[in-house]
Amino acid sequence: MKTIPVTCAIIRFKDKILAVQRSETMKLPLKWEFPGGKIEHGESEVDCIKREIREELNIEIQVNKRFTPVRHEYPDFKVQLIPFAANYVSGDLKLKEHSDFVLSKKEDLKNLDWAEADLPVLNEFMNQFEDVL
Repeated sequence: MKTIPVTCAIIRFKDKILAVQRSETMKLPLKWEFPGGKIEHGESEVDCIKREIREELNIEIQVNKRFTPVRHEYPDFKVQLIPFAANYVSGDLKLKEHSDFVLSKKEDLKNLDWAEADLPVLNEFMNQFEDVL
């Protein structure tokens, strides 16, 4: 089974963090995740995350730090999740693929029903919160 390289962004809006909920028609329906998407051929990781956030959420971000990539095997696919800490820069947030979003205080993020691959990213972020945003 091929591993799919995927970027994601932990986006800060002032003192809150963005999480998005997958739609009912996506793989892992209604699970929460940090937004992002697949890296296209010849695209850098940073270019990918900026493009994906622009396409999926209609906003611009500033990428600050790369976190530790996570490899996770689901029953029917494998991902290498490449996370970045980022700040919201501009644009009106509009969901184009996801069913919902929250802007949450850091301590409330753990209450969401996360996609399994995002859990190590969430844990690393929680442990380094003050250093990265």
